Amino acid sequence: MDTPAVLVVGEALVDIVLPHGGGEPTEHVGGSPANVAVGLAALDHDTRLATHLGDDVRGRRVTDHLLDADVVLTPGSHDAPRTSTATAHLDARAVATYDFDLVWEVAPVDLHGVGHVHTGSIAATLEPGASTVLDLVSSAREVATVSYDPNCRPTIMGDPHEVRSRIEECIGRSDVVKASLEDVEWLYAGAPVEDVVHLWGLLGPAVVVVTRGGEGVLVHLSRTDSTIELDPVPVHVVDTVGAGDSFMAGLLSGLLDAGLLGSTAARERLRGADLDDLEDALDRAVACASWTVARAGAAAPTRANLGHPDRDGPGFDRPGLGGPDRLTPEG
Repeated sequence: MDTPAVLVVGEALVDIVLPHGGGEPTEHVGGSPANVAVGLAALDHDTRLATHLGDDVRGRRVTDHLLDADVVLTPGSHDAPRTSTATAHLDARAVATYDFDLVWEVAPVDLHGVGHVHTGSIAATLEPGASTVLDLVSSAREVATVSYDPNCRPTIMGDPHEVRSRIEECIGRSDVVKASLEDVEWLYAGAPVEDVVHLWGLLGPAVVVVTRGGEGVLVHLSRTDSTIELDPVPVHVVDTVGAGDSFMAGLLSGLLDAGLLGSTAARERLRGADLDDLEDALDRAVACASWTVARAGAAAPTRANLGHPDRDGPGFDRPGLGGPDRLTPEG
């Protein structure tokens, strides 16, 4: 079945990964929104990326990577003075923390043919581009659904109170929000995560998902003001770079295939959805993230990698969300 074009808005950069305990650094193309775009394209979605790259060696590497992944760059995406970098420091558990050298603006974007818009991370909070992103999302809601991942970066965003209102503005303009437990704890120190997802649900999104690493996933449905806990199973982790982005791409892919994202009519269907309607999309999100953490860098699986080469066939060959054998890596 055909699904509408997806526009992702946000940073594309180079991740410089420093292994725990020493060793040679490695470089991978990254940036949370760019990772989501690559993940969606790998899952056969028509994907466009509005970003901010320099005309330099790293910028050309990022461009080649995105084009090889069938991600279309929108006009104006190569106007940066330099290509941004993120240095990922891996701890003993292979969990990454980041230092950034980042510049961010976004050129005007044509929404013709776009059915869904995704943004998040630094792109939605770092000026001067952040205000443009918020205006773009507001305009997009007239013709498309919207998703958002705060993907908080304290070293860039500053104190939580400085960005909380902007993040809540973005949440209020979104239909689907995905965050990590680390995001929630940084933004609302000491607040129970169940209270936070309830608050976010009141702001506007139909579905809020919080990934909790080894503790599984929380799914909040705003229509019923209900929060469901999904248990994890262990997964072998090489590193967690891009895990949350892979989860996001899988979730959006599943919701697009289910007709719950991609148009204003899909928005109404999503608002009436229950957990059973979301099950395949959540399974796909978990499958994508688990495939990614088993490999170095922000690798993105295809449908064939996940045991489901046919978009029109049955669900992915994954354990169902109703059983105890659920798999949820960090991210």
